[in-house]
Amino acid sequence: MTKTPGSLYRVMALAEMATWTLLIIAMVARYGFAYDGPLFFVAGLSHGIVFLAYCVTAVIIGINLRWSFGTIVVAILSAIPPWATWPFDRWLEKRNKLEGEWRLEDTGDPRDHHWLDRLVRLGLRHPLWSFATIVIGMALVISVLLSLGPPTEWGSAS
Repeated sequence: MTKTPGSLYRVMALAEMATWTLLIIAMVARYGFAYDGPLFFVAGLSHGIVFLAYCVTAVIIGINLRWSFGTIVVAILSAIPPWATWPFDRWLEKRNKLEGEWRLEDTGDPRDHHWLDRLVRLGLRHPLWSFATIVIGMALVISVLLSLGPPTEWGSAS
């Protein structure tokens, strides 16, 4: 686990931007220069994995740092357009929304009794189990998405 929620968020925002860059390079190579090597699959898969990891991270950090529901939703949506996670990171930092530590225990705040808050604290206290659960969940989601084929074909008849 990183030292603070803010530092983990920053790492994930940068990773999301990096995989967007790789995916765009792969798309230019494929569609602009008829490149047909494995780069497109690798770039797409890595971006998909990091996208899902960023979204999970944004939710966990948002709950931990008590972001509003709207802020958590905007954090997730910022991963959709290329490179938007970094400006959103700057927006969070300017408003001190990345300040704070990992909340591992009940602080006495009435919000600590919400089931989501308790679940996040439990996960933070048991990071290996949480990581394994998240990885397995992401593997299932990615497997289903890969079996559906490219997003451009999801709406077409088979």
